[in-house]
Amino acid sequence: MKKAIVMLLCGTTLFASGCASIVSKTRYPINLSSAPDGAKFSIVDRNGHEVASGQTPTTVTLKTGNGFFKKAIYSIKFSKAGHTDKTLTLEADLNGWYFGNLIFGGFIGMLIVDPATGAMYKFNQRDVQALLSQNTAFAPLQSEGLKIVSVEDIPQELRDKLIEIK
Repeated sequence: MKKAIVMLLCGTTLFASGCASIVSKTRYPINLSSAPDGAKFSIVDRNGHEVASGQTPTTVTLKTGNGFFKKAIYSIKFSKAGHTDKTLTLEADLNGWYFGNLIFGGFIGMLIVDPATGAMYKFNQRDVQALLSQNTAFAPLQSEGLKIVSVEDIPQELRDKLIEIK
């Protein structure tokens, strides 16, 4: 009789729990860096709320879920004086352990626990690096002379005033 109760409890535990929430986690450390170092960053979630800010290099901990059956999508904006701002996207991916619910029979885990906790998602990308290009198009010249810049570095409103040199 005791064996039957123990087996029943073990079976209930398997059916009532989520596989990904047992084996995996819902928050991951993300390493943020920039070239050059010392850039300011701001992380905004898919709802437009700022969840973190600071200066590179650093590590932040981000949630993989953003509500029931919604994966987290973050927009990370890097900025540094004298450099062009850069915005990168970090998006959670489906966690393979989520499908462990099929093997272990955890339908409650598959339909409720893992989606509600965010454990059905994970971050494959754990290192985010922004390469910031220096604004050189209109920086003061160190010495007199000709300065060659790319057309992409010239503001749109000034491009119609350019004269082609043959």
